[in-house]
Amino acid sequence: MTAPLRVLVVDDEPLARTGVRELLSRDPELSVVAEAADGRQAVDAILSLRPDLVFLDVQMPEMDGFEVLREVGPERMPSVVFITAYDQFALRAFDVAAVDYLLKPFDDERFDVAVERAKEAVRTHAAGDLGRRLLGLLDSREAAGAHGTPGGYASRLLVKSAAKTLFLRVEEIDWIEADDYYAKLHVAGKTHLLRETMASLEARLDPDRFFRVHRSAIVNLDRVREMQPLFRGEHVLILQDGTRLKLTRGRLDKLESALAGR
Repeated sequence: MTAPLRVLVVDDEPLARTGVRELLSRDPELSVVAEAADGRQAVDAILSLRPDLVFLDVQMPEMDGFEVLREVGPERMPSVVFITAYDQFALRAFDVAAVDYLLKPFDDERFDVAVERAKEAVRTHAAGDLGRRLLGLLDSREAAGAHGTPGGYASRLLVKSAAKTLFLRVEEIDWIEADDYYAKLHVAGKTHLLRETMASLEARLDPDRFFRVHRSAIVNLDRVREMQPLFRGEHVLILQDGTRLKLTRGRLDKLESALAGR
């Protein structure tokens, strides 16, 4: 009798992990050997347990699914089924680089299709080829600035809600505020929540246009109207709409250089 395939489930949402585990438990050819609640746990589990298959959430705080792939290395990465609420552009990339992807929310039938594809990939030892394709995906993603134009930074951000997907041009953003696992985009008096860390956003946005004024805020430099001194070397930025943002003391010189070059 062939041993069950060993599966790792990675998702930062406990209910999502439970749901995937329950679906996998119906298949006697699969055995869930571990769960991981974040990217770091996922890397450790992949390297120590060497599962045959990983169900990998793409959007996680601190270390996302792409960073997990990079950290493990394509040559050591087992077969992967992405679980994501990502946009259609990214899904096309996943389609050529992964065994399969599951777009949240998914039904049992779609899940079963992904499982069968994954089992076939493992049986035919396709993981090596998958590794090469994942490496290509990572390289092209970094060259494109994740969601941007080739060789550049992001030109649009995709903001999903229950009712719609908003394609927001970055030049429309006034400033960005950290909000737990989310970033709150301030746009013409409205706010939009984006599930992404400030560090990730800072890396994706053009530094000639956006500047991180402190740990919890990134500002569109075009919106800065004036700067006033506070105490102990700190300053406050006043935006065109009157919003006031504190500028960390150690960031003053970099901000002045950024503004002077415009």
